[in-house]
Amino acid sequence: METVKGFSDYTGEQAAKRAAVRKIIEETFQLYGFEPAETPIIEQESFVKGDNTQDEAVSDIFKLQDKGKRKLALRYEFTFQLKRIAKNKKLPYKRYQIGPVFRDEPVSSTRFRQFTQCDVDIIGSSIKDKAEVLATIQTIADKLEIKLNICINNRKLLNEILEKEGVKKKQEVIREIDKLDKLPEAEIKKNLKQYKAEKLVQIFKKPETYFEKYESYKEIKLLKKLCKDYNLQVKFQPSLARGLSYYNGTVFEAKTKDKKESVVGGGAFMINGIQAIGYGSGLERWCSFAETTPTQINYIIISINQDKTAIKLAQKLRAAGNSAIIFYGKPSKALQYANSKNIQSAIFIGDKEVKSKTFKVRNLETGKEKLISEKELLNPRGS
Repeated sequence: METVKGFSDYTGEQAAKRAAVRKIIEETFQLYGFEPAETPIIEQESFVKGDNTQDEAVSDIFKLQDKGKRKLALRYEFTFQLKRIAKNKKLPYKRYQIGPVFRDEPVSSTRFRQFTQCDVDIIGSSIKDKAEVLATIQTIADKLEIKLNICINNRKLLNEILEKEGVKKKQEVIREIDKLDKLPEAEIKKNLKQYKAEKLVQIFKKPETYFEKYESYKEIKLLKKLCKDYNLQVKFQPSLARGLSYYNGTVFEAKTKDKKESVVGGGAFMINGIQAIGYGSGLERWCSFAETTPTQINYIIISINQDKTAIKLAQKLRAAGNSAIIFYGKPSKALQYANSKNIQSAIFIGDKEVKSKTFKVRNLETGKEKLISEKELLNPRGS
């Protein structure tokens, strides 16, 4: 049976890579002092929609109905749930969440209807926290060997420019401006013409020094200065807006340097009347660019009618931090299996090994074999 369009199964190496990348992301969040949170996948439809009904993502929610005919929906992100879980928390409340979210939208090679979102947010944030949040992106990218460009802007600056230029329909215009790095310039100008705002395209093409005359640019300048303390390079992109209407200050996006594909997006927003900063990123995006390889299984223990000894050795290896599996059956089949799973070493346990209290260990890459005592096997460096 095929999966529903936009939903995927993950097994074998693909699943192992996802687990490895997820572990790196989660460990990074924890290193920066963020605490985990979990929230329900299903919520009241009205709560999911919130006050952001004009946002494209909100219009793509999966709607449900339970036996009591209550209107429900699958979560499309985690941010709206922060309204509930952030209440009465000691500030700053630093939380991360990793889990599935759902959007009923057209499917493409980079868009799915179910994907794993990796969010990090600080409720009760300052300008200094913004730099630290951006630093987590670079830390993850470095660990995954992904080269990223982190672009920043500020919604206050966008609003200030639009105010000065006499633009009336700010939200609609901002949505179009945000597409300047995604669509042809002629198309953007055509879309802006209906708002009498096509001249804005030329403004957003000007060098960074041009924007220093705006009051709101001061926040961008300060953020860039703070990022230097983290040895973090960020790039000012005046047209960057991010699609969600609730952003009210700093906005940012991290894109791959070679393919220019977005991996992370976020910004500043209000939660329960408190200023916050955070971002969302898809595990699938991280995985598609990550150089990380899944952790290999260290040992396959081949039991030749010596199951009890094999089990005891496997447990001792696992206790010492080594991954091990036991194969009961013909050595030839065991080696075929080990080869298919890229297992590093095979340990043969038969009558001879039990009597001599040494094990034949074969390096499955080189084919070399040697006899090793249990003590040497468990403490290869004499530790």
